[in-house]
Amino acid sequence: MSARATGLSRRRFIGGLAVAGLARPALAQQYPSQDLHFVCAFPPGSSSDAIVRFMAEKIKPLARRTILVENRFGASGNVAVEYVMRSRPDGHTIFVHGPSGIAANMHVFKKPPIDAAKEVQVAAAIHRQAFMMAIDAKRPWKTLAEVTAYLKDKGDKATYASYASTATVMGELYKQATGTKAVEVVYRVGQDTLNDLSTGALDYGMYDPVFAMAQAREGRLRIMAASTGQRLQAAADVPTMAELGVPMDLTGWFGAMVPVATPRPILETINGWFRTVVATDEAKVFLNRFGGDPWLAGIDEAQARFLKDIADWKDYVRIAKIKPQG
Repeated sequence: MSARATGLSRRRFIGGLAVAGLARPALAQQYPSQDLHFVCAFPPGSSSDAIVRFMAEKIKPLARRTILVENRFGASGNVAVEYVMRSRPDGHTIFVHGPSGIAANMHVFKKPPIDAAKEVQVAAAIHRQAFMMAIDAKRPWKTLAEVTAYLKDKGDKATYASYASTATVMGELYKQATGTKAVEVVYRVGQDTLNDLSTGALDYGMYDPVFAMAQAREGRLRIMAASTGQRLQAAADVPTMAELGVPMDLTGWFGAMVPVATPRPILETINGWFRTVVATDEAKVFLNRFGGDPWLAGIDEAQARFLKDIADWKDYVRIAKIKPQG
């Protein structure tokens, strides 16, 4: 065989490998080929923004690329999730947010902008966290049982604050389990509830752990119970609703997400970055401050949890009798 024919055959063989996908590991070697964009679904200065920026700072030297944080907030995360899932599936635009929140939005909105089960791929997990029931610190009640007894006496004149889908579900599950009748008052953010709690216009609130724990440290709130099935290390002194006789297991979590068509080698690279950072003592201390326990998970494990959350939230919305929005 001539040298020309041999070279031609070799080129055809290599081309065939690429077509068959056998040369795909090259994708991981070339990635990332440009700046990365980490998308946050909340405004600058928010707790979510702090987590996104922490991850961006720590992953930057691993990726060897500039990481730009984009704040695209609105519609409980729907604006950001649609933006990311409509981006090119090349791993350069990553949504750092709560997959559990996206799962909830699939059922609390009549027309979510995407079909999350088919369009969202979780590349990595970051941490698990609980929502928390809290009261104004000046109130006399020390236990959940005391709060419940008070609310039963007050009947439908009692009120509670919420500002997220998880807070609404937690509030409704609590009411159903205890036979209380508090009226939900929806706020934009947790900070907006503090004055009404202080004056007694509100009796209690359902809060994200970042806000609840920060306000508890400042002496403004007293945390009564957490929404998770088991206690978290980050809030080991906070009993769960389940422990106190109110069955529920609402566990929120953060992760890194990309469009579902993103190639597996790129997913594995992203997963490796986040696992490396989340496994550090520095990350544990940081995430604990925000009421979260670090969670190291593989791609398939994280995606399976996400799909389970989507299915579970259908039941949560039904049980809590939440009317879908929009």
